[in-house]
Amino acid sequence: MDMKDIIIENAPSSLAFVVGGNTIREYLIAFAVLVVGMVVLKIFQSVLLDKLKKASEKTKTDLDDVFIKILKDIKPTFYVLFAFYIAIQFLTIPAVFGQVIQGVFLFVIIFQVIRALQTLIDYGADKIIGQTDDEGNTRNKSAIKNISAVLKICLWILAGLIVLSNLGFNISSLIAGLGIGGIAVAFALQNVLTDIFSSFSIFLDKPFKEGDFIIVGNDMGVVEKIGIKTTRLKTLQGEELVVSNNELTSARVRNFKKLEKRRVVSVLGICYETDSEKLKAIPSIIKNIINATNLTEFDRCHFKEYGDFSLNFEIVYYVNSADYAQYMDAQQTINFKIKEDFEKRDIEFAYPTQTLYIQKTEKN
Repeated sequence: MDMKDIIIENAPSSLAFVVGGNTIREYLIAFAVLVVGMVVLKIFQSVLLDKLKKASEKTKTDLDDVFIKILKDIKPTFYVLFAFYIAIQFLTIPAVFGQVIQGVFLFVIIFQVIRALQTLIDYGADKIIGQTDDEGNTRNKSAIKNISAVLKICLWILAGLIVLSNLGFNISSLIAGLGIGGIAVAFALQNVLTDIFSSFSIFLDKPFKEGDFIIVGNDMGVVEKIGIKTTRLKTLQGEELVVSNNELTSARVRNFKKLEKRRVVSVLGICYETDSEKLKAIPSIIKNIINATNLTEFDRCHFKEYGDFSLNFEIVYYVNSADYAQYMDAQQTINFKIKEDFEKRDIEFAYPTQTLYIQKTEKN
């Protein structure tokens, strides 16, 4: 004998008048169960949850806070429906009406479960975004958000199949039909799906992240957002450049974010008329200038070759900064200083010239 039978059997027999297939006693019992259920659930939500929240604030982990939030987000409508569903079990109702109530209750339960799982997915995504990799960089926010969005969509699809299955639909044939239709859709959306998988590839391989300055082919800019299908760059001219993820994963990408210093190679052309002593002094002059400049590191300076119209010296040095403005400032300072020192030593720069020799012959 279950709880329903025990309660009905112990109720007063004077309320045995039958209305709509149920006695007055059964209606009163169902109403009492409804009221008691709503009161108990209200106490649970307003009192017990507050105590649990205060207790969770004292713990080190924040996972319990997430579960408290899930319970707090449950609407009062759910508690009313839950109490009504329990109360209706004490009544004899038409089968169709019972199926409708059971379907609605199942839908609400699945809805609450999906919302709870979504909260957990958001919690996990925020945790991953807050983490740093081995190089101290934060995780790619856009890619993680994209993955969490796909997971949420999959949850709702699964929930829909569960509801249809409990409503009596044959989901096996539906899934088979979706499989055939999915193949057709996959062919139609091949480029879109390629970009989506490329987005996951960018997240896993991490060739760049938001805030990085990259060059792709002839285009360059700062990565502003990595979406499911496209990545948006802010170019140096100020406009927004939208590039498909498939193009980014199939092209060579130059990422300047990890650039620690810049290597500079330049050639100085000196006039052929310059004497040997001055030529031999040029490497030491260049070395002293570079070493005296901030953020620069001298590598070498050599008399490289005899050019068509100049004696060519190759200079190699490093600018210890990834900032482009600092790189140009250092290069400008070095160029000014070389010009000043060469003028003091009467060392002339060569420029394209052509010497024409004319030989005059005398007639006998």
